[in-house]
Amino acid sequence: MNVSLRQLRVFEAVARLSSYTRAAAELHLTQPAVSMQVRQLEEEVGLPLFEKLGKHIRLTEAGRELFHYSRSIDRSLREMEEVVESLKGVSRGRLSIAVASTVNYFAPRLLAAFHQRYPGISLRLDVTNRERLVHQLQANAVDMVLMGQPPQSVEVESEAFMDNPLVVIAPPEHPLAGVQSIGIQRLTEEVFVMRESGSGTRQAMERFFGERGVTIRHGMQMTRNEAIKQAVRAGLGLSVVSLHTLELELETRRLVILDVAGFPLARQWHLVYRRGRRLSPAAQAFRQFVLEEARGLAEPLPAVRSAGFRSPSV
Repeated sequence: MNVSLRQLRVFEAVARLSSYTRAAAELHLTQPAVSMQVRQLEEEVGLPLFEKLGKHIRLTEAGRELFHYSRSIDRSLREMEEVVESLKGVSRGRLSIAVASTVNYFAPRLLAAFHQRYPGISLRLDVTNRERLVHQLQANAVDMVLMGQPPQSVEVESEAFMDNPLVVIAPPEHPLAGVQSIGIQRLTEEVFVMRESGSGTRQAMERFFGERGVTIRHGMQMTRNEAIKQAVRAGLGLSVVSLHTLELELETRRLVILDVAGFPLARQWHLVYRRGRRLSPAAQAFRQFVLEEARGLAEPLPAVRSAGFRSPSV
């Protein structure tokens, strides 16, 4: 049979609406044009598709069979159109991403791999602190945010995509370096270099010690992970940092991870966006990419494992 898609769509509309007039209005055609398309289809099929009952029409047995297949074909065509349009959108577009400063230790690897897969998408990256990330979410100013604990003060959608273990670090010559199963109370004798107030790492650290009734001594306060690591190397105190910030220091043995009871603290990285925000095809592609690929691209490398790190799940 030499049946056209146009004939099938006209027939489907007439059958669904049980009316040539309503089908013509829906398809923006004249009623004679609709009748002609149905008549040509019946000639191709070789059987009548409709029968008249007074002023009404109903499907014949052949019409019911053809209606079943025409609807299936129409659904497939619509799905194909949606996929094609989605692919057109993903092949180009703009994407605004904001990340916590700690995320930036692996964000370039993620974005480079994403750009390789979708070279037509223009990316804008903002690396900032937690306070500004929350402000950007409140203002619905970015497509996606990669951060630690999602804020409770803003209505957001969030999905965890990777573990973010927090560890205690020290210079390699520190007396506790190499000591196994260090008790938490022992840490009260040490000074800690702290992140700024409001930092997700600091909040998790203070919550951990507070729940155990342990008070630690605060030393210097810094806003950047690099500055904190330099301060620890210089002997200004211990600190708690994300494992993702330590790849170079562990490879070169400039810092060590202490084996402290209760550590590493099990946290997660989250992909976050404002609730109700309609994601563009580019944003949807990035979300799917992060959820599926981030773990393989950004997990700590072998240098971390060789440094004696133990996963929170162990």
